[in-house]
Amino acid sequence: MPVGVVLRRTPGVTRWAKWHWTCSAVLPGAAPADWKEMRREGEAVEYHAATPVLELHGAEAEAYLHGLSIAVPSLYVVMRAVHGQDFPYEVLLVTASPYEAQDYTDSGEEVVEKVPMPAGLVAWVQEFVEEHYREETFVKRKRDKKRTDLTQDGIGDPRVGKAADVYASPALKRGRLI
Repeated sequence: MPVGVVLRRTPGVTRWAKWHWTCSAVLPGAAPADWKEMRREGEAVEYHAATPVLELHGAEAEAYLHGLSIAVPSLYVVMRAVHGQDFPYEVLLVTASPYEAQDYTDSGEEVVEKVPMPAGLVAWVQEFVEEHYREETFVKRKRDKKRTDLTQDGIGDPRVGKAADVYASPALKRGRLI
């Protein structure tokens, strides 16, 4: 589904940052756009920056379920800083997976903004999760039946291969010291 990304530019609060950019909204089913000005309120301006496609994958259904179960279901907008152009960010993707968003935050090269998901989009993702999510059953691992606590004095662990018997039991060492 195409999702429009709305970025809001407000004046910076310090002398080092002239502008402060935030992702203020997403528009499900939006038409393609390239930094189209939507609204101006004094010095604050909202732009329809881009319209990436939100893709849902069956293997990520558990992540989507986790994202829907939080207090405010959200989409994550991943952006990369661009220098030397009119606008400071390039929108890379929009995802409903908090796990994928976290992966992008690990590198530190991308900016990830969390944006509340509109109700219609919540229903669309919920329907996808209901169709594709299958809870995995827990299977307890069984131990092998070989007992490793049975060792003889003076003989090393038979699981460790060695060229010669390098193990000396405490009884042998005591005999050498006397």
